[in-house]
Amino acid sequence: MTAKTTIDKVKVTQIRSVIGQVEKHKRTIEALGLKRIRHTVVHDLTPAIQGMLTQVKHLVTVEKV
Repeated sequence: MTAKTTIDKVKVTQIRSVIGQVEKHKRTIEALGLKRIRHTVVHDLTPAIQGMLTQVKHLVTVEKV
């Protein structure tokens, strides 16, 4: 038998502008694939994505899918 592991998915929505933010946060938003306010993307919840979301938690909302 093979064991299936399910990877959680999260829906990330940008809610605040990156204007005036630290350059590192701007690059993180770009790396997440967000382009503008109210833009939404879906990602697998990996440790790398979790770290990015922690870094920009004041700019985005996160929901489990």
